[in-house]
Amino acid sequence: MQKIRNIAIIAHVDHGKTTLVDKMLLAGKLFREGQAEPDQFLDSNDLERERGITILAKNVSINYKGYKINIIDTPGHADFGGEVERVLNMADGCLLLVDAFEGPMPQTRFVLQKAIQIGLKPIVVINKVDKPNCRPSEVQEMIFDLMFGLNATEEQLDFPTVYGSAKQGWMSDDWKKPTDNIYTLLDDIIKYIPEPKTLNGPAQMLVTSLDYSNYVGRIAVGRIHRGILNEGQDIALCKRDGSVIRQKIKEIDVFEGLGRRKVNSVSSGDICAIIGIDGFEIGETIADIVNFESLPAIAIDEPTMSMLFTINNSPFFGKDGKYVTSRHIFERLKRELDKNLALRVESTGSADSWNVFGRGVLHLSVLIETMRREGYELQVGQPQVIVKEINGAKHEPVEHLMINLPDEHASKVIDIVTRRRGEMIAMESKSERTFLEFNIPSRGIIGINNQILTVSSGEAIIAHRFLEFQSWKGDIERRQNGSIIAMETGMAFAYALNNLQSRGRFFIAPGEEVYAGQVVGEHTKEGDLVVNVTKSKKLTNMRASGSDEKVALAPPVIFSLEDALEYIKADEYVEITPHFQRMRKIILNESERKRQNK
Repeated sequence: MQKIRNIAIIAHVDHGKTTLVDKMLLAGKLFREGQAEPDQFLDSNDLERERGITILAKNVSINYKGYKINIIDTPGHADFGGEVERVLNMADGCLLLVDAFEGPMPQTRFVLQKAIQIGLKPIVVINKVDKPNCRPSEVQEMIFDLMFGLNATEEQLDFPTVYGSAKQGWMSDDWKKPTDNIYTLLDDIIKYIPEPKTLNGPAQMLVTSLDYSNYVGRIAVGRIHRGILNEGQDIALCKRDGSVIRQKIKEIDVFEGLGRRKVNSVSSGDICAIIGIDGFEIGETIADIVNFESLPAIAIDEPTMSMLFTINNSPFFGKDGKYVTSRHIFERLKRELDKNLALRVESTGSADSWNVFGRGVLHLSVLIETMRREGYELQVGQPQVIVKEINGAKHEPVEHLMINLPDEHASKVIDIVTRRRGEMIAMESKSERTFLEFNIPSRGIIGINNQILTVSSGEAIIAHRFLEFQSWKGDIERRQNGSIIAMETGMAFAYALNNLQSRGRFFIAPGEEVYAGQVVGEHTKEGDLVVNVTKSKKLTNMRASGSDEKVALAPPVIFSLEDALEYIKADEYVEITPHFQRMRKIILNESERKRQNK
């Protein structure tokens, strides 16, 4: 039996998880001295690097003192809950990484709760102790209280704590005594994390993740639960619906460093990738062909939000993207379902639109952003929360919202949240900052980020996680201001925009192409306003003292994808193409819109 440790790393967004894994890979002598070391091996995807968040779970392994440590990186966002649950099934213990100043955050709580329910043994790593105003001892108390509140067992509560700075590359048992390496942490992993139990008997493996290669197709990744699997062996694939399909293993790889190495067989406790199996889904079992038993399938949290995806039918369709037809979009969504567990796609009855269900605006916007980069053009509607009928009454998802902000802005933020049917459950003030906690319907969270950041001058730290379905809370006021809509297709001129500046703020700059029905700005009052932004100055041979002044325009408001999705009204779409993002009315023609409104 190889000496193996399987650990998952749990941390809130931006607490230094990816940096710590980089340092562990270096300590595991993955790179020769003097070799250029890449930064952030795990967040390899462009989107993850730009946003600084982990979206996809990944596996790497290091060798230390003759032990093989399999490290599994988990996403920190509750929106990627589907990723988290599968990953934790492969681990025997977890590293809980917490910022020495911020302490445990709600999303850390989300993943930790899952880990404690599965029974993983935690090691607590308090990171960033080199920051000014950090409070390591207080944070350790907070972590103990959090675990106690999550019903951890006595063994789990007796966790070892390591202090350090991943960025500076050191870890130590005492935060006042810095060292010059992270070996303390690696020694603790070997000492405290249990080795996988070796179970003999007919082979069993739960498929917890998948990889894809253009040469061999889909690759099943998971941990061998019991027995041994060999290359070329016939196996039974136990499906979710109870059916069993006979398959053959063509190749087995184990994870080594950042890559994979081919082996002839793997035994109980190791994490491996199996090539040559078709038609499997995540959560199904690969088992012995004679004595097949399926392992319990992975339970995944239900989606809480949906969006309408449809083909791009604006006047500018096909100018920018490579894939624009309904067949392309539907096939891409089907491919996404293979690996994105928390996603659902339903037909709306028409051939070119689908309802896509996910865990939140972030979860769905990452999918849209990925499709945009691959060359797709599509349009999406306003995010809608999923409403359930329970005992004949209407229920909606409710979230736990935590806001940490400077004292002077607290009253304004409380006002914003309570108007959106939020109920305050806790408020405490610490060193000129206030911590607020609310329970708020998911509908109320849509679009709240921008408002809170605006009134707090960008200083608020906002986090939320799904709590449960509760009875319907009543109406919530959304954006009051109307939209400014372009009347004609053409190029926007500074002359026209200058004359309209008093009517609202604009989302376009002079020289941009617009089409009739496109939302080009926000009206200062309620109700939509249709304007002509393509009107140019008529040239005459008369000189006038007043009309030739220089135009001074306010800069346009630029929306990120999430902001745009949260901003639009029910009768609007966001049009997304590889290089452009526009907001538009669903009905472009003004007279038709008026007829509909009547």
